[in-house]
Amino acid sequence: MTRIHAQKLDRSLTSRIVVAVTLLVLVGSLVAACAPPSQQAAPATLDKIVWVSPRGSLEVMDDFNLWVGQELGYCKNLGIDLELQPGPAEALAVVKLVGEGQANVGYPSPGVLLAGSDAGIPVTMAWEMMMQNVFDFALPQDSSIQSIKDLAGKKISVMSEGWSVIIDPILVEAGVDPKSVSYQVAGPQWGQALAQGQADAALAWRGLGPQWKAQGMDFKYLVGKELSKHPANGYAINRNDLQDPKKVDMWNRFFKCVAMGIEFARENPRAAAQITYDKFPALREQMTPQLAFDSMWQLGCNYWRGADIGKGIGYSDLDGWNNYIDAVFNLGQIKTRPKTEDVVTNQFVEAANSFDKDKVKKDAGAFQLKDEWKNVQVPAECK
Repeated sequence: MTRIHAQKLDRSLTSRIVVAVTLLVLVGSLVAACAPPSQQAAPATLDKIVWVSPRGSLEVMDDFNLWVGQELGYCKNLGIDLELQPGPAEALAVVKLVGEGQANVGYPSPGVLLAGSDAGIPVTMAWEMMMQNVFDFALPQDSSIQSIKDLAGKKISVMSEGWSVIIDPILVEAGVDPKSVSYQVAGPQWGQALAQGQADAALAWRGLGPQWKAQGMDFKYLVGKELSKHPANGYAINRNDLQDPKKVDMWNRFFKCVAMGIEFARENPRAAAQITYDKFPALREQMTPQLAFDSMWQLGCNYWRGADIGKGIGYSDLDGWNNYIDAVFNLGQIKTRPKTEDVVTNQFVEAANSFDKDKVKKDAGAFQLKDEWKNVQVPAECK
């Protein structure tokens, strides 16, 4: 064989190898692109997101959707490295941390969000966790208080004085002058303060009642969502992120992980509760699986409200927000009436709800429950 002929064969063989490798790469890319997000390999580089709680603790059942997103790998496979932090208990802490860049996303109440925004902190509610009012008032079992109107002239136990921005609009909505109410600031023991007779009522929220019951504090409740039309807590981000395409892409992926965690819990609420319960020894010491589940269920019924009405998980009722902002402004809690679209947005809802629902349903159905969770009672419907 001549040297020229051998060189031609070498070049031909090399060319065929290059074509074959190129085709393999293209096919692999197409397969990866078509795979559901939860099945895709995690990107080599993850976007770090620090989420901060408004409660000063993570040892609660409230954040089950985030623990599910971590446990099932939904966040990681969407390119999100999620870190949960307890945060300080001070009322405006979550929006301050987001505004200062020390956290990426917080979980404020509407009153805290607006107070922060009015103070110049650039925060926006980007994801509605609970469309209905989540705040309740705990009462002693022998209390004569029957309605929010009966709170006039009473003493309300709170963790922080800043919680007045949560309570005052609820009082005004019911026709109660906030100046007629006094606040008993009791720190993290505000529930115990009520139990010890230091106040007539205590601010509470959905899911907290079973936790307090596990600690021996068996109260009755004025249930906020039955008495108030105000919106409730959601995930707030830095408003400036909405102008950065890379940040918008990151938030689309994060909120998709959030939605997947909530959907998983809708499909298998026992599994979501077990995942959360197993995270914290303190929960296992304080609460039985049934009480822990009851706590999660009260919140979960609010978390999937947007999906129940066909608007999608994370949806905010902008008309409701508009009315709430008017009420807070007229109350004098904020000096300037902001544009509703500046403090709340639905721009992430559509993309977040585009996850592979069949995959999540399959994951939920395949999850192995421990024996102590198999007999936990699940209500037939949300109330």
